[in-house]
Amino acid sequence: MQLLRNLFNLLLYGNFWIAACAAAMTLQTIYVAAGSLQATPYLGFVTFSTLMLYAFHRIIGLKKVKPFTDRGRYFIIEKYKNHILVYAVLGTIGSVICFFLLSLKMQIALVLPALLSLGYVIPFLKNKQRLRDLDHLKIFLVALVWSWVTVALPLLETPTDTTRQQTALLLLERALFIFALTLPFDVRDLQIDGYTGVRTLPSRLGIPRTKKLASLLLLLTSFCAFLSVLFTFYSFYIGIGIMLSCYVADSLIRKADTRQDDYFFSFGIDGLMILQFVLVVGLDYFLG
Repeated sequence: MQLLRNLFNLLLYGNFWIAACAAAMTLQTIYVAAGSLQATPYLGFVTFSTLMLYAFHRIIGLKKVKPFTDRGRYFIIEKYKNHILVYAVLGTIGSVICFFLLSLKMQIALVLPALLSLGYVIPFLKNKQRLRDLDHLKIFLVALVWSWVTVALPLLETPTDTTRQQTALLLLERALFIFALTLPFDVRDLQIDGYTGVRTLPSRLGIPRTKKLASLLLLLTSFCAFLSVLFTFYSFYIGIGIMLSCYVADSLIRKADTRQDDYFFSFGIDGLMILQFVLVVGLDYFLG
């Protein structure tokens, strides 16, 4: 049993799970636009760079939460930080190799999201602050960068007939979905953010209204999917897959509070991205 728990902790806190989530969201965009799953250098870049960034984020973040490293996820990260550093280095090597396999156009398009992502992780502001330490900015940065990296850039690399309107709608849909999934993490981190002095939406709105906001965002995500079906960008089954994932997400987020184990968030909430990918591709492939 302990071996299984250790392997599960490796999956989550070694950042392999969140890297798989990024890969799933990217693959979903490629599938929707091209009608097939394609392994590309960009997919490799997204996977390795996510592994790298989240590993460095966890290690650097430990310095700001010293009073909390004797319990929960921070205890695990502190215990295995040398392992996590190795994964960060491996992720760096993999992302650099994949980066040089990309076209010049893709490399240029990656500059801004890469700088924002590094600014989210590295304390380059005064008082050793990161972009995520600025009030209310964290959640908007996550939604912006994740939607850009998993929607706009895959479409730039994949030859498709996608129009600007379709791209904009898909970007909006993904941003709303990621925004909704990020809100429960701010609920989880209320105590941590209170200690570090970072004000977030849950600290301003309260937990009940934060959950209602997440429900509204998921409803809007479903509406975007409905419009994509209506405009024949999505097949009926792709639209159903996204709507089902939003329903499951809403059900889970309603249960989010500060007492939930971190597995609920790091595995369950993050895993909704993989669930959406499985539903979209599975339903469309087998029923479409």
